[in-house]
Amino acid sequence: MTLLTVVTALFGGMLIGLAAAILLFFNNRTAGISGIAAGLIKPWKQNSHWRLSFVIGLVISAPLWRLLIGNISIQINTPLIILAAAGLLVGYGTQLGGGCTSGHGICGNARLSPRSIAATLTFMTTAGITVYLVRHFV
Repeated sequence: MTLLTVVTALFGGMLIGLAAAILLFFNNRTAGISGIAAGLIKPWKQNSHWRLSFVIGLVISAPLWRLLIGNISIQINTPLIILAAAGLLVGYGTQLGGGCTSGHGICGNARLSPRSIAATLTFMTTAGITVYLVRHFV
């Protein structure tokens, strides 16, 4: 890990926190990405424009970063079927846990919500166990 890695991670974390704070301040909404995205799938409502803007911002941020910074070397060695299965399991866990990592881990924990603290501890523990099992047995 280099100093640049630490600095960019801290900067990214601050931007996520700032985005969540701005969304809460101006729209009185928490930045739970799964809830925002789910709101776009349901029939269009009068106040869905902010959801669409938020998701578009998420989608264009990586290509915009690459355009500004240059070539970013990313190597993914995991088969597509494993990535798809992991995505489905995360989606199921999001529904089961009543929210995603951003909703619970960022917004809920900042509000000291007991449900969010329990959810965050659960998915962080599960993530650690999963990484260990995959690295040692798969």
